[in-house]
Amino acid sequence: MYKYTDFDRQFVRNRAEQYRDQLGRFLDGTLSNDEFLPLRLQNGWYVQRYAPMLRVAVPYGELTSAQLRVLATIARDYDQPSAEVYRTASTTQGAFGTVNMPVGYGHFTTRQNVQFNWIPLEKSADVMDLLASVDMHGIQTSGNCIRNVTSDERAGIAVDEIIDPRPFCELLRQWSTLHPEYAFLPRKFKVAVSGAREDRAATQWHDVGLHVLHNEAGEVGFKVMVGGGMGRTPVIASTIREFLPWQEILNYLEAVVRVYNRWGRRDNKYKARIKILVKAEGQRFIDEVETEYREIVELDGALHTLTQAEFDRVSASFVPPALAGVTQGAINNAAPSHSAEEAVEYARWLKQNVAAHKNPNLRAVTLSFKRLGQAPGDATADQLDIAASLVDRFSVGEVRVTHDQNLVLPWVAVEQLPEMWAAARQAGFARSNIRLLTDMIACPGGDFCALANARSIPIAEAITERYQDMDELHDLGEIDLHISGCINSCGHHHSGHIGILGVDKDGKEWYQVSLGGSDGSTLSGPSTPGKVVGPSFGANEVPDVIEAVLLTYREVRQSGETFIDALRRVGPDPFKVAANGARHTAELELA
Repeated sequence: MYKYTDFDRQFVRNRAEQYRDQLGRFLDGTLSNDEFLPLRLQNGWYVQRYAPMLRVAVPYGELTSAQLRVLATIARDYDQPSAEVYRTASTTQGAFGTVNMPVGYGHFTTRQNVQFNWIPLEKSADVMDLLASVDMHGIQTSGNCIRNVTSDERAGIAVDEIIDPRPFCELLRQWSTLHPEYAFLPRKFKVAVSGAREDRAATQWHDVGLHVLHNEAGEVGFKVMVGGGMGRTPVIASTIREFLPWQEILNYLEAVVRVYNRWGRRDNKYKARIKILVKAEGQRFIDEVETEYREIVELDGALHTLTQAEFDRVSASFVPPALAGVTQGAINNAAPSHSAEEAVEYARWLKQNVAAHKNPNLRAVTLSFKRLGQAPGDATADQLDIAASLVDRFSVGEVRVTHDQNLVLPWVAVEQLPEMWAAARQAGFARSNIRLLTDMIACPGGDFCALANARSIPIAEAITERYQDMDELHDLGEIDLHISGCINSCGHHHSGHIGILGVDKDGKEWYQVSLGGSDGSTLSGPSTPGKVVGPSFGANEVPDVIEAVLLTYREVRQSGETFIDALRRVGPDPFKVAANGARHTAELELA
């Protein structure tokens, strides 16, 4: 992992001190709300439906156990609303009854951040100080700036990796943090980097997606993709450079963002993302970037050209950790106990939750944070503490946040897998549903977010409750189910094999269902947005619609065929008929 220098550490602590001063002036009336708003946003503080929400940066998804424990402390001691605020929030009614609003939680997001939903604003400076004590912050996790750089959760360890992208992610973080020219872009700007053959970072769905690779001469460089995004207009990023030498990446991104800053729309926030500019201008946008890049190199002196010395300085933090006592050995496929049920459970865990590693004596193990009674990606203070203990015990103090809102332990010894499974099982993290239906992505939705049109959490809960049988889940196989509470698409519904989008109709919650989306992974195929199957469904209809779609899959699938493969082979029509048939059945039952 990258180790903060004295400069990094002082920078973050100074920022926390500045925020405390800004907060104090706001609370005493010296700063108006309009003046304070951009200051809090620049530090990750939103004001949501009922209370402030803090988004904590986790650059390219890497955390230490010490940082996890501080996140647990924040959840336990600060993520607590006043009795009056909680009473107001928890009396909300919906199709699934009264909402039970979770407090004392951290929430892992699809962009490898961590959010808290209930921290009182007057305590926010204390939280910033606490984060700074372990080299964490909320800088540029919100606002119209370059956001947290994301990457593959298996970066540095994946067997299909071409080049470790983490040093480049860190260089991008340092370049973009408080970049004076890009503090007020037309809209937010997101970058994802992958260095593997399989795209586990959903790069084509980002404003800029970067693939680290070799050209035919064996030189290291980047494939540069620009203009991806979800929201109202889902767009797959366009490739504007097939190969860019690695030394030039900051200069080239400077050109990309400068052109966007110059020409991106500021008159309409719904058309302000770079995807709209790229789609509208096409080749002209690429030409503008290339012209700007040449001027940066030839006229401005290419100030951000990376040197080998600078790359080596950062790369020194990303060497494999010393693993005392790790010996060569094969995976023990026998469960730590002798019951037939546990043997099946352990075998499934090895298949779904354990991934191969560059080092044949190690494995990457995913802890599942998807369970009945808990929103996808949520983790209680106690769960965060327990996870930190597992990270210390089995992964030399390092853990990764995944795009799918789980945690990955990247340095688990093969010989420790039975012990790891037993400990994770006792903690409730060993459910073998990774990449299966209930390993769904969901945003916080209308329960928390002021922008949401509908709630996500009750929909996720209803589907999870219906699919608790592990035999059934494993029979259905790998399915990406993504849920968003509004068109802003924080739950990435566009890229789900099955996507669910909350919409508002006359003040009531309705949901669109889409099929056939992909995030670009090997399982899903090329990145593509799903297609809506028909008119919106009521909240109480959604679980029946999902069941009808999956029953159709069972009827049409061929041996060994996944859901997305079957859907693409037979086309969407049988699934549409099934989905809309479920609506008519529900209407008859209500009549």
